[in-house]
Amino acid sequence: MDDQELGFKAGDVIEVVDATNKEWWWGRIMDSEGWFPASFVRLRVNQDEPMDEYLAHLEEVNTGEKDQAALGLILGPGLPCKEQMRTNVINEIMSTERDYIKHLKDICEGYIKQCRKRTDMFTEEQLRVIFSNIEEIYRFQRKFLKGLEKKFNKEQPHLSEIGCCFLDHQTDFQIYSEYCNNHPNACIQLSKLMKVNKYVFFFEACRLLQRMIDISLDGFLLTPVQKICKYPLQLAELLKYTNPQHRDYKDVEAALNAMKNVARLINERKRRLENIDKIAQWQSSIEDWEGDDVLSRSSDLIFSGELTKLSQPQVKSQQRMFFLFDHQMVYCKKDLLRRDMLYYKGRMDMDHIEVIDVEDGKEKDFNISVKNALKLRSLAGDEVHLLCAKKPEQKQRWLRAFADERRRVQHDHDTGFSLTEVQKKQAMLNACKSHPAGKPKAVTRPYYDFLLRQKHPSLPTAVPQQQVFMLAEPKRKTSTFWHNIGRLTPFKK
Repeated sequence: MDDQELGFKAGDVIEVVDATNKEWWWGRIMDSEGWFPASFVRLRVNQDEPMDEYLAHLEEVNTGEKDQAALGLILGPGLPCKEQMRTNVINEIMSTERDYIKHLKDICEGYIKQCRKRTDMFTEEQLRVIFSNIEEIYRFQRKFLKGLEKKFNKEQPHLSEIGCCFLDHQTDFQIYSEYCNNHPNACIQLSKLMKVNKYVFFFEACRLLQRMIDISLDGFLLTPVQKICKYPLQLAELLKYTNPQHRDYKDVEAALNAMKNVARLINERKRRLENIDKIAQWQSSIEDWEGDDVLSRSSDLIFSGELTKLSQPQVKSQQRMFFLFDHQMVYCKKDLLRRDMLYYKGRMDMDHIEVIDVEDGKEKDFNISVKNALKLRSLAGDEVHLLCAKKPEQKQRWLRAFADERRRVQHDHDTGFSLTEVQKKQAMLNACKSHPAGKPKAVTRPYYDFLLRQKHPSLPTAVPQQQVFMLAEPKRKTSTFWHNIGRLTPFKK
């Protein structure tokens, strides 16, 4: 993510240059150097043994006594290779989970508890932005660890059956979505406070009082984001060293898929929340907007394009721009002269409309011949719209988009995704700031700005703004009206 962070994948061998910090080490892979989290790697104990020979030796190991003895030297006495490796992974999962709980406890008791005592320094809203729902995560993780402890076999860790713990709590892990989405805002809020010395000293005092390791607060707050990303990696490692005959195999396999889905869902929600600002900006650019904000029901633009619209009772064709969101479709009219300007003309409630594929030829409801058409009819039957595309491919693309919209709505319902009122309000507020009050939108976004945004090669960037307008504006033909009037004798005086 950062220029000074070292990217690597499973199997890479990193040369550790500096390991003075317990959490972050400085390392080298080929020509790349950077920081990397120490908890993401395992230290190779025997540095003198070449890695290739070590891996080749593991592959050659059979069930013979000589090989078993050799394997014991590498992995320790008492267990065959795969079982010992599974023991190592299980132990790592348990130890990292206990460390993580302590980490969350330190944040909740070391920072949040102390911050709440200082009402002169923090508002409850500020604390909500900085720490998000980390207290909720802490409560859940304690419950999750208790479940793991019950399934953990202390005498023979490789026999532990912990896959079911992840499966039982797969929906609970979705609380990380809120935290991950809020994390950029937390960093911004924190960086503002850290510019003031009293906050720097206060947070340092909190850390020392709780006897926490020497990492800044923003480093601590990154841990939950890293943790939810680490679960699929740990489960993949566990599955790798679990025999298909093991009682835990199917649960671990299902748990891996479940945690991958959780990570995917968190990424998807993050993308959706990033998009709502764009949707609010889009709405603020539409002239003559009526009714509720588009964000009151929707959070994703599925598809958009131009179609010919016919509606009853007046069967009059109209060219309209259609924007299909989840739950609704908005249609606008283009300005005849300024093609970048749109006027709001209406919307359709997609939750109460069925989409019908219309064959080319005579359409019975409208009694006209159509081509590349589809029909939108309200379930109550009181509203019918006929939409015609220019090409068959465009019609098929729209049909797919309508199907995608229904799937998106169902998926959001199943996963419980929805925007909070605060998120909607903030997005609209940000959009309003880009259009200052008292100025018409047309002035803030002139047509020549639109032309300039096309990055026409003939316009040098160094030219002053007014000169650019003159370059972009086409020359007007000199009017001969007054010249002709002057030539008429009766009007010479």
